Amino acid sequence: MKVTLMRENGGATTMRTLDADLQMKAMMHETKAQPVSNLRMSIRYASPDSQLEGVEKLSKIIPAAAFRKTPNGIQMAEYNGLVQIEVNHLANQVEVNLVKQEASELSQTFAAFMGSGAHSVKIWVRFTRPDDSLPTTREEAEIFQAHAYRKAVSLYQPVLSYPIELKNPTLEQFCRQTYDPELYYNSQSTVVYLRQPLEMPAETTYQEAIRAESSPFKRLIPGYDSFDTLSALFEVALNRAYQSLSELQPSLHTRSDEDLKPLLVQLARNCFRAGIPEEETTRWAIAHFYTKKKEFLVRQTVQNVYTNAKGFGKKSPLSPEQELGLRTEEFMQRRYEFRYNTITAVTEYRERNTFCFYFRPISSRIRNSIAMNARLEGLNLWDRDVIRYLDSDRIPVFNPIEDYLFSLDVRWDGRDRIRELANRVPCNNPHWPDLFYRWFLNMVAHWRQIDRKHANCTVPLLVGPQAYRKSTFCRSLLPPELQTYYNDRIDFSNKRDTELSLNRFLLINLDEFDQNKENQQAFLKHILQKPVVNVKRPYGTTTEEIRRYASFIGTSNHKDLLTDTSGNRRYIVIDVMGPIDCSPIDYEQLYAQAIHHLYKNERYWFDTQDEKFIEEGNKEFQVMPIAEQLFHEYFRPACEGEECEQLLAIEILEQVQHDSKIHVSNCNIIQFGRILQKNKVPSTRSKRGNMYKVVRIKPRKG
Repeated sequence: MKVTLMRENGGATTMRTLDADLQMKAMMHETKAQPVSNLRMSIRYASPDSQLEGVEKLSKIIPAAAFRKTPNGIQMAEYNGLVQIEVNHLANQVEVNLVKQEASELSQTFAAFMGSGAHSVKIWVRFTRPDDSLPTTREEAEIFQAHAYRKAVSLYQPVLSYPIELKNPTLEQFCRQTYDPELYYNSQSTVVYLRQPLEMPAETTYQEAIRAESSPFKRLIPGYDSFDTLSALFEVALNRAYQSLSELQPSLHTRSDEDLKPLLVQLARNCFRAGIPEEETTRWAIAHFYTKKKEFLVRQTVQNVYTNAKGFGKKSPLSPEQELGLRTEEFMQRRYEFRYNTITAVTEYRERNTFCFYFRPISSRIRNSIAMNARLEGLNLWDRDVIRYLDSDRIPVFNPIEDYLFSLDVRWDGRDRIRELANRVPCNNPHWPDLFYRWFLNMVAHWRQIDRKHANCTVPLLVGPQAYRKSTFCRSLLPPELQTYYNDRIDFSNKRDTELSLNRFLLINLDEFDQNKENQQAFLKHILQKPVVNVKRPYGTTTEEIRRYASFIGTSNHKDLLTDTSGNRRYIVIDVMGPIDCSPIDYEQLYAQAIHHLYKNERYWFDTQDEKFIEEGNKEFQVMPIAEQLFHEYFRPACEGEECEQLLAIEILEQVQHDSKIHVSNCNIIQFGRILQKNKVPSTRSKRGNMYKVVRIKPRKG
């Protein structure tokens, strides 16, 4: 069984595989440079928000599978069936040793060792199918790993004294190289059997028990730390004292002891009923009203009130509305994570301490569930209160495309992956890699809103027989994190939904492009060049301007695609000569290259030379209308100085229809005039209109 060691150095990634037994022995010793010990020492004196440079020097250990580097990126070579669960945020060595001891008592534990930071324990467990086999394809391995992880958590959580921190169980889940001379390793551990699942598991099959809050001050106002809680409760108690002794307020400016004494007594009573300790009440009162010279007087007054009063902590100074608001916010933040998706305009959620690793849109069913969960905890929360909270600025905004692009923490390694991706499409167009490169940069540039005056109005069209994986290639252009924002079904008859799609999706595939009706071409052209969207959202009350993110790509099985007589520079039509290579893509480096070139002000728009290449490549895909074919059958443009006829466009059209006995029903005179101009038929302006100079090829029929 081999595990993978990966290390990143200056943007370059190196990886190797190592036998698991040798890896365990390596973690029991440390090199002379002592990188792990130095890291642990720096953690001891580091602030919570400081960056620890020593972490990057430690290799990543990936136990689930052996990986290898290929020209198309990193691929799985062999699946191990090793699952890693983690117990993090341990206080000291005693807690670390306790968790390791508890894990070692289970025969299924393959390894248990201290993490590189000395405050965590990593536990490895082996899984196989009942016939001792393991998945061979990545898809099967991902499903198997997800189910195995859940089984491992349910197996170990009851016997561990500290909670397991749930992590998304991907095949690339890793831990850093560590040093633990007392690690537990059992190469003959019991293997856990698991039948091969058919699909990914549900996300809510397990939930940790929420520990009761140990701090009494956090129980007073849930969600606040001790200092903020005391401050908030004291200020509310003081406000209540002012309200109950409002007749004293005019004389408070004199600040005499006689005037402030009733206020201090009432304040002490309110603090006593709120459950604020006597010493804290005294200190806050001194800070508010008195100097150190009056400390004895304040202490004696507060002590007398606390001695004689009854019902400590029985009445909160908060009003019912304040208490409901604070408890609602504490409940929401403790049980859920929320974010407002600015692309979909929908609030998304995931439950804390569960297997909900992905955010999902909130529906009415979820809102009702939140309200019911709150009421089970004694919180008088109704569905309208939940809606009010979810539609407020308490929910942070989230832009998925910005989150993805700005979270790319890898440097481009200098390899041209965009053109390599284009070369996966077998074709005979020598300009295709450069045109695709320019289109890809254009797509990313408009995601980042570099140009708000123009749109990415160019559309690559992949033309070829079925089973050439054209649609699969189009979908694979987006990384897995952004697949939600890919669309291959768009209805041009519904214009408002089509315009909203420009904001809702990042990439739209015009699948079966030739199926779009000819009368929809004008609207499609309008959509392609529309830089912003002015539309009223569903259930909205006003028209608003929203950002456009969408770029377009298309596919077709037929070559007769282009019908626009005015030109087709918006389409890059590519004749696919064979099946497209849809092997895995290194998305991080692919998009890191795009970001790198955009930072360097690389041109992402098509210039006149690019458009010339596009027009030349599109000629074989241009559909010649019947009217144009008939014109070439009976006429040709006149040469300069040649004897010719001068006819109106309608006269030429009537003549070819008369001679051919074919009625061109779908061509009006304006379209026919454009056809003549496209064929560069010379013309002169007269009182009757544009007179076209033509020479008859076939004699006119009577």
